[in-house]
Amino acid sequence: MDREQEEMQFLGFFGVFKESSKIIYSWWKIFSQITLTLISPLSFIFLIHIEVSNVLFRKILYNSVEMNETQRGTPQYEKLSDMVSSEWITFWLFKFVYFFLLLIFSLLSTSAVVYTIASIYTAKDVTFKKVMSVVPKVWKRLMLTFLCTFAAFFAYNVMTLLVIILWALTIGTKNGGVAVFVLITILYVIGFVYLTLVWQLASVVTVLEDSYGIQAMMKSKELIKGKMVLSILIFLTLNVSFFLIRFLFKVVVVNAWTLGSVDRTLYGILCFYLLANFFLFGLVLQTVLYFVCKSYHHENIDKSALADHLQVYLGEYVPLKAKDLQLEQFQV
Repeated sequence: MDREQEEMQFLGFFGVFKESSKIIYSWWKIFSQITLTLISPLSFIFLIHIEVSNVLFRKILYNSVEMNETQRGTPQYEKLSDMVSSEWITFWLFKFVYFFLLLIFSLLSTSAVVYTIASIYTAKDVTFKKVMSVVPKVWKRLMLTFLCTFAAFFAYNVMTLLVIILWALTIGTKNGGVAVFVLITILYVIGFVYLTLVWQLASVVTVLEDSYGIQAMMKSKELIKGKMVLSILIFLTLNVSFFLIRFLFKVVVVNAWTLGSVDRTLYGILCFYLLANFFLFGLVLQTVLYFVCKSYHHENIDKSALADHLQVYLGEYVPLKAKDLQLEQFQV
C-alpha cells in the first residue's frame, strides 16, 4: 500500500478497486499461495455444493412423484417412502457438512488475507509460512464474531416474521395492505444489507483490533458511518458479480444437458477460476475499505504498533488493541 493513511479517506469507488487491484498485483505470489491453499477449496466447496444439491434434489423429486402415483400400503409404496426419507436425510447431512466446511474456509481465508494486507501496510516482511502460522489462532476470534452476527441476523429475521404475521392478521391484502407489505419488504432489504455491511467490516476489525463479537460489530457500526454510500456500492457490485458467476455455473454446467462432458468441464473450470478470484478480490476490498473508514474518521494507525502486534510472539498471535489503533487524531 503506497498511500499514506491520511490519503485513504479520499478514495472513492473506483479508487478502492484500483488500490485493491494494485495490492494483489504487487504481491501476487503470496496471494496466489493463499488462493491455492484456502480460497480454492472454498470455491470448490461452493460449486460442488450446487452440483450435488441439484442431483440429490432431482432424485428426491423424481421418487416423490413416483411415490404419489403408487397405491398406498403396497410394498412398492413402502420402498419408495423409505427411499425418499433416506434421500432427505442424505440431503440435509450434505447441507450441514457443506455449511460447516464453507464457514471454516471462509474464516481461514479472511484471516489470511486481512493479516497479509496489514503486514504489507506496515512494510514488514511477510511470508506464506508466517501467514499460515497466524491464521489458525485468528480464526477462533472470527468465529465468535460470526456467531454474534448470526444471532443478530436470526433475531432480525424473527422480528420481520412477526411483523409479517401481524400484517397478515390485521391488514392483509385489503385497504392498501399490498403497499404496506411492499414497504415492509423494502425496509427488510435495507436492514439486511446494513447488517451484512457491519458483519463484513467487523471481520476485519476482529483480525486487526482487540475487539471481537459484539464489540467488533459496534466498532464496525461506528466506522461505517460517513462511508455508507461507498460501502453499499461495493456491496452491490460484489453481489451482482457473485450472482453472475453462480448463474453462469448453474445454467452452463449444472443444467446444460445439451453440452458434452468436455465442454461442461471447461466451463466448470472457468467458473471455478472466476469464483476463486472473486473471493480473493472481495476480501482485499473489505480490508481496504477498513483503512478508508479509519482514515475518514481521522483514526491514525501507528504502523510500528501494528507491526509489533501482527508478529507471532512466543508462538501466539497478539491482536492489535484499540488504543494502539487510535494513538492520535491526525489533522486533515
